[in-house]
Amino acid sequence: MVDRKKTERIKHIYKILRKTFGIPKKKKYDPVDEIILTVLSQNTSDRNRDKAWERLKARYKTPQELLDAPEEEIAELIRPAGLYRQKAKAIKRILNKIKGDFGVLEIPYRGEELYRYLTSIKGIGPKTAAVVMAFSYDQPFFPVDTHIFRVSRRMGLTNSRTREKAQFELDLLIPNEMKKDLHLLLIELGRKICRARRPLCSQCPVKDFCNFQDKVLK
Repeated sequence: MVDRKKTERIKHIYKILRKTFGIPKKKKYDPVDEIILTVLSQNTSDRNRDKAWERLKARYKTPQELLDAPEEEIAELIRPAGLYRQKAKAIKRILNKIKGDFGVLEIPYRGEELYRYLTSIKGIGPKTAAVVMAFSYDQPFFPVDTHIFRVSRRMGLTNSRTREKAQFELDLLIPNEMKKDLHLLLIELGRKICRARRPLCSQCPVKDFCNFQDKVLK
């Protein structure tokens, strides 16, 4: 059962964050490209992810060219993203799976069927699948990354101990029309203010909605 009080809190938080940070923007990518980008983004900054992505796109113009490339070559190109060997292996594995299933590097499924397919692939978890659904297909999904997991727990919006459970819970609480924007806004909050270490609580625009026990307002 949906906690209506939490949903109302979320609506207030959303309005304040929109006023604070503005309307968030994110470039729309083809689903396969979005998957690759999300793999590159794991455990690194946007800057390092983007640098790795630009190097890949400069060398390989299509996903097929990327699939045909040696894994060692891919790893060297994406070195700026960190964990480059593991990420190169994951990218090759995912592309091989899609090509093997459909004969092309495109996914014909839509809606919940697509989400189930994506999460069936080793290396694609609920967060990556939700990112593809939300930003490549404009579907009402709410991806939860490390920033959102931290912020939402501090605010008491979820008590879940894993990102997967938190994503399921928050997806039910958040109105569909604000899911994509709130995803980006909470990431912005987590990066700039509600940091993992030494959060800037006194500067937080939504501190009145926060239950963080170590909140510092001086």
